[in-house]
Amino acid sequence: MAVFKPFIAFRPKRELAAEVASKPYDVLSSEEAFKEAEGHPYSFLHIGKPEIDLPREVDLYDEKVYLKAKENLDKLVKDGILIPDEDRYFYLYSLTMDGRTQDGFVGTASVEDYWNDVIKKHEKTRKDKEEDRANHIRYTRSHSGPIFLTFRDDPNLLNIIKQIKIDKPEIDFIASDGVRNQVWVIKDKTLIKAIEQNFGNTKNLYVADGHHRSAAAAIVGKELKGANPNHNGEEEYNYFLAVAFPASHLNILDYNRVVKDLNGLTEDEFLKKLSQNFIIEEATHQVNPNQKGQFGMYLKGQWYKLDSKPEILKEADPVEKLDVSIMQKYVLSNILGIEDPRTDKRIDFIGGIRGLGELERRVNSGEMTVAFAMYPTSIDELLAIADAGKVLPPKSTWFEPKLRDGLFVHFF
Repeated sequence: MAVFKPFIAFRPKRELAAEVASKPYDVLSSEEAFKEAEGHPYSFLHIGKPEIDLPREVDLYDEKVYLKAKENLDKLVKDGILIPDEDRYFYLYSLTMDGRTQDGFVGTASVEDYWNDVIKKHEKTRKDKEEDRANHIRYTRSHSGPIFLTFRDDPNLLNIIKQIKIDKPEIDFIASDGVRNQVWVIKDKTLIKAIEQNFGNTKNLYVADGHHRSAAAAIVGKELKGANPNHNGEEEYNYFLAVAFPASHLNILDYNRVVKDLNGLTEDEFLKKLSQNFIIEEATHQVNPNQKGQFGMYLKGQWYKLDSKPEILKEADPVEKLDVSIMQKYVLSNILGIEDPRTDKRIDFIGGIRGLGELERRVNSGEMTVAFAMYPTSIDELLAIADAGKVLPPKSTWFEPKLRDGLFVHFF
């Protein structure tokens, strides 16, 4: 069963919360982060993307970057921008985007649960990205970017959410991306005990987003355990910062594909090969797929609707029957010769938050030749695949809204 514990959070002053909170480190390039943080000295991008405060020639993985993260974080604490709570609390973190709200409990999850697969994963991680985040944790001695977890709906926890939201939030602001962020501090000891006990009755937690950060936190926790001859399991390094959302609250957007060329095929040859496995219809407008097995395609100024033929929808394997797997197998690999989308430079991925117009732009600019609009992977599919011990294909899910960094920091 899952361990989810209250903790002493370092949090920004209420009046500075909007100024401190930032987008996660992995959704912005260094240049984008530099522009977004310009004129905002308290922005947590100075900790999540500390290279923005260093000369441009400094390598992103240089020790100077992690030392700058520590320096910037320490300054926020020293200057009283981040202040520790007086006791161990849980928090409720609510995000509202386009009229839709998701509510999650902020606490700390167990490193042991990560290694024992009580916390289930659905993505492979890259060692270089793991090491980058591990170094960030090692140098700052903190978890400053919350891991996005989910769990199967529990009626008791859902009722607690409703109970907490009766009160006025301590923090309430609308971020630059239009997302409303609200935070309630849960100080009531009866509620804290109930939350901890109900999570203790939860069989599994699932990493929805933040696989590299969770892996890094687990790696560092294991290192510190091994280096501590007096380890007792209660040290703060045994737990990492997380926000756990009920599965029904989550919204997965499409994660679309654009490809540079047709692998030496003419347009007619490409369409003919596609027709072996898909029913193709020309469209007079953008094609946003509205069901499983359906894809939109933009090629040379023309939109097409692709419907998978019945025979390729009969897969029983939970991974193979995903739309992203169908696209990979029957289009990207078999026709376009893209065997490994993780490393092939001919393909790029575009989160659904950017809209289908971004697919058109990338093709019309001449940078790409063809674009594919995907039907989103469902949360039920994600949980089923994680339960089966399998992994999703690369770039299968895009979660929105993104959790802001800097609203909670867990030091150890």
